[in-house]
Amino acid sequence: MIHDRASWRTRMRLAALVLTAAVLPLASFGSAVQAQSIMRSPSINIGSRMPTISPVNPGIAGRAVIGIDRMTPNLRTRPPCSYAYRDSDGECSDRAVSSTGSGGPSAKSAGNGPRRNVAQTAANLRTIAGEIVAEIDGSLSDAQADALARRHGLTRLASQNFSLIGGTIGLFRVTDRRTVEAASRGLATEAGVGSVQPNFRYVLQDQNAASTEGDPAQYANAKLRLPEAHTLAHGANVTVAVIDSGIDLKHPEFANAITDSFDALGGKEGPHAHGTGVAGAIVSHARLMGSAPAARILAIRAFGMALNGAESTSYVILKGLDYAAAHGAQVVNMSFAGPKDALIERGIAAAAAKGMVMVGAAGNAGPKSPPLYPAANPNVIAVSATDAQDKLFPASNRGGYIAVSAPGVDIFLPAPDEKYQMTSGTSFSAAYISGLAALVLERNPALKPDEVRAILMKTARDLGSPGRDDLFGAGEADAYAAVLAVATAPAMPVAAVPDTAAAEKVSDRQQVPATRDVNQPSAMASDKPAVDAANRPAAQ
Repeated sequence: MIHDRASWRTRMRLAALVLTAAVLPLASFGSAVQAQSIMRSPSINIGSRMPTISPVNPGIAGRAVIGIDRMTPNLRTRPPCSYAYRDSDGECSDRAVSSTGSGGPSAKSAGNGPRRNVAQTAANLRTIAGEIVAEIDGSLSDAQADALARRHGLTRLASQNFSLIGGTIGLFRVTDRRTVEAASRGLATEAGVGSVQPNFRYVLQDQNAASTEGDPAQYANAKLRLPEAHTLAHGANVTVAVIDSGIDLKHPEFANAITDSFDALGGKEGPHAHGTGVAGAIVSHARLMGSAPAARILAIRAFGMALNGAESTSYVILKGLDYAAAHGAQVVNMSFAGPKDALIERGIAAAAAKGMVMVGAAGNAGPKSPPLYPAANPNVIAVSATDAQDKLFPASNRGGYIAVSAPGVDIFLPAPDEKYQMTSGTSFSAAYISGLAALVLERNPALKPDEVRAILMKTARDLGSPGRDDLFGAGEADAYAAVLAVATAPAMPVAAVPDTAAAEKVSDRQQVPATRDVNQPSAMASDKPAVDAANRPAAQ
């Protein structure tokens, strides 16, 4: 019995030792798992959440993705794209789809559902849904025009006689489920109706850019040889119409430069960075220097904010052109782009016949885009964009319609609320050329639009392949060479000044600050600390 009890104790001790030996490693392993879980949890959380980030604003989205890429180099990202490469969901596509008429992006499937109608998506981006513009009999009263619309299932939104084209244009909305094409065919059968077309969409040609340290010396001035050109001309007594978004008329850079303003949209929308920047590239004369600092600006607001940025339509742009022609514009800056539009083509032809020089942004839809309008119209001087190294702006359109190029990358310009911005786009290249046209017309107001174009192209500095090419046109514009090439003529008005008050305002402001040599110290250098990132909004 004693022996059995001792044997039992021995067996129990051995079992306890075995159990202890087994439990200790398990306890240690459990602690290790818990610690490793705490260490890894941040990366697990980040990994699962990052792909779901979807900012609303496309510009903000681009910056957010770039920020994530810095933290996780293995995460593949895509740079922000221009409006012309965004589909209806605001996502980037490999093909231009907006306002180009070149088809659409690759169709995306929602789960296992049917693929989208790409052609229809592209068409929707090019036009205003359900809207028609048509030439109607100008003798119709409003009541008669409304009755005409009702007969064809339409509502008349507006109608106006445009002296520029010698016709009355009505804006209509389809009130039933018919397509614009079907409704247009019905309306066109009326005896008192002329041309009928969709109300096309136009978009401003700028690119969002992050705030960076700006160079107050404005590299564009040296590239265009503006300091030398301004020893001969400043654009005095030349009216430049800027058809754009709202301009900050009270900005110090525009003191005494705005001769008139017109809101083709109506409403209470305030100044916008794009229109303010475009006007600044032409007429700045305080801290900055525009290409024609003594020109007078006819500010025409034709672009209002929409879901994907500022946009306009055929009808509204025609209102802007008509107003510019009626109020003495000698140069018209059009820093926007869209599809070929018979109504706008008609307005441009009429403006050219009146001797108005028209300048357009080539577009920011990139090398694969078809020609964009109005720049591709033969009556318009189309301008592509270059950077500080004389390289083509990657988003700039190419084509046989490009006349010249001008700086348009990282351009330092005025912004609303007395601020400044750094921005890029063919919009601002076109604005510089509008100013150069004003310098040329100051020297000889009798020049015709084709002669102004020929001077700018003949005196341009060749870039890229020798001779004219589809990237830079004749080359980068040279303001000094262009002004020198103009044989001076006795001053004579190309277009009448709208009123005596405007004329007096212009005559009072001829004391333009002397152009600064960008290679020499100047008062502008001392202004640099005041124009820092805190005082500049993000480029629009």
